[in-house]
Parts: sequence; structure tokens; C-alpha cells
Amino acid sequence: MQVAVLASGSRGNATFIEMDGKRLLVDAGISARRIKQELRGIGQDIGQLDAVFITHEHGDHISGLTALAKKYRPRIFARPAAFRAMSCYGELPMECINPIIDRVRLDRITVRAVSIPHDAADPVAYIIQGSRRCIVATDMGFVDAGLQNMLEGAQVMVLEANHDEEMLKNGSYPYNLKQRILGRRGHLSNRAAALAVAGLAQKPQKLFLAHLSESNNRPDLAMDTVEAVFRQQGIEDMEIYMTAQNQCVSVDF
Repeated sequence: MQVAVLASGSRGNATFIEMDGKRLLVDAGISARRIKQELRGIGQDIGQLDAVFITHEHGDHISGLTALAKKYRPRIFARPAAFRAMSCYGELPMECINPIIDRVRLDRITVRAVSIPHDAADPVAYIIQGSRRCIVATDMGFVDAGLQNMLEGAQVMVLEANHDEEMLKNGSYPYNLKQRILGRRGHLSNRAAALAVAGLAQKPQKLFLAHLSESNNRPDLAMDTVEAVFRQQGIEDMEIYMTAQNQCVSVDF
């Protein structure tokens, strides 16, 4: 299995997963050209993507989708409401559009869509299950009991660590935007992400901290916060990777 976070942050998100011979892209929030370049850099071909899974319709998750769809014609999966809410929906080739309600089977792999709390039409996290279990879960205000249960058993997890609460509260964002991010349909803080992982009975072996805010977080702060929670909880031997907006982070497993 190969997991590569091609880009992650407020300006664009895309994650590549190769498992059991299938090549998947979760979100296309960077240009198709950059997706192609980043995939080439890890030995993959954009033309060999088996499917693209979109978590929700916000621009930092779909900005490259139209060009990608028109040129390479991959199968695109998203919740029906997410498709309808996409600004580019009318430009997508109809043969590429594949609504997903619960899950889809791709040969030996099952991809399950799990509802998450975020201010979008019908946002989801994705569980990719084959010989391994990988979860991509970003853009959510909190981890409820149902989602906490769904996070169990993943060997690899891409999890949002969007902001440091004190940086956000004391930062320059207007009050309404701060409240949106801190709200139950906003984004997950560093500490909330760490506590969600710490609460798992079966913890991931590899954890990607994703979707860091450039204004309200820092990579070192996110890592320090997560590691501090893990030390308090006696968690050891977990490999933690920091994702970036302008750099691909790839791990073979």
C-alpha cells in the first residue's frame, strides 16, 4: 500500500492511495497539472487512476476536478448532495459522475463514505478497506461517537489537525469566522485530533496530520500538541507525518 498526501491545507487538498492494485484519489483541490506532477514524483501515472472520491464541494477539495475529469475521464464518486452543490457540476462529463450513498466495491477494495459534521452539503470521510484499512477524515467540527467507532482498526489514517485553539482565538480572523471554525460543523483542532486517536482501542500505525491552517497553526505546534497528548496517554510507536500545502508526503506500507 502507498499513501501520499499530495497537498493538504486551506488552499488545496488531494490524497493518493494505492491498495491491492487499485489507485484512488481522495479530493482534487489542486490543479490537475500539479496532481500529475506529484503522482509522477512518486512513480504513479495520473492516467491510471481507478477512481476519484470527493469528500465535499468546497473549492479547496474540487478546484482541479473539472480539468482532471475532462482530460482523464476517471470515475468520480461523491454524495448526491455534494455533486449538486459543486460549482463545477455542470462542467463534469456525465459518464464520470457516480453518486455514492454508503459504499462502493472496486474489485478487492471497498470504499465506504461516512457522514461527518462540517458546513457543507453532505460531507464525508472515506474508509478504504482491502488487505489494509486506510481512513481519510478531514474537515469536521468534532468526532462524534459514530465516527470514533468508524476510525477503529485503520493501519493508516489521514486526520485533520486544522488549528491551535489559542492561535485561532487570539488571531486576526473576524469573530464570526472564528466561531465557524470552532463550531461543531467547523474544523478539528490539534488537541481534538490527538484525543480522537488516543481514544481508539486499535490505534493506527501511521498517522498523517492534515489540513493545517496557515493562519492558525504551525507544523511544530501541531506535532508538539499531538505528541504531548500521546505521551500523557502512554501511546508509543506510532509514526506521525506532517502534511504540507506545497509538498507531497508519501509513505509505503
